[in-house]
Amino acid sequence: MRSSDLPQVRALSLFSSMGEENFEALMQAAYLQTFPPQLDLVHEGDPADFLYVVIEGCVELYANANRREATMAMVHPVSAFILAAVLKDAVYLMSARTRARSKILLIPSENVRSIFELDDAFARAMVLEMAGSYRYVIKEHKGLKLRSSVERLANTLLRQDHQFGNGSGTFELPYDKRTLASLLGMTPENLSRAFNTLKPYGVEVDGTKIRLSDIKSLKTLAKPTPLIDDPKT
Repeated sequence: MRSSDLPQVRALSLFSSMGEENFEALMQAAYLQTFPPQLDLVHEGDPADFLYVVIEGCVELYANANRREATMAMVHPVSAFILAAVLKDAVYLMSARTRARSKILLIPSENVRSIFELDDAFARAMVLEMAGSYRYVIKEHKGLKLRSSVERLANTLLRQDHQFGNGSGTFELPYDKRTLASLLGMTPENLSRAFNTLKPYGVEVDGTKIRLSDIKSLKTLAKPTPLIDDPKT
């Protein structure tokens, strides 16, 4: 890794509190690389050779079984992914590919485990990162179990309006509708029907552009709750 990249990496929450000597040892074997879109990074079932940290761009986590493929999550900066496999020295349970031009930090798993044993501050940061990932999975599972497909879509649009449209009611979907359908546990056909169901609630769709003209009605239908929809909980 270039020395000019170290301050950017050092400032990340995973590394900001760890000892300088341990940070230098961890970075000696690390790589900070920029990857093009649609590049496979890992395959499920392979040994977890690296810890990946998304600095810029976006990475899709997905899985395959019985000739089916499903998008499990979209990883945005700044986040580590497949951390549990690294700490357990286990295989990846998901595959990963870039969805946009992405700058990603790769740290050999063996080095991560060694420094985890030596540096208490780094260990705490890793545990907090894993805790955040666990709570995200629980929220997603609750949404799938407790909400209809229309309710899941409505709440997703409300969250994305806040994240990508600053609450303006107008934003662009961050990925294509097929990916959105997979994230929501729906087929593309069911997603299209769900969008049609939301038209009376002020949801207007033009390609990937979304306009929410009656957010109050949409919230009445969606019934958002902080125990599922608030990223801070």
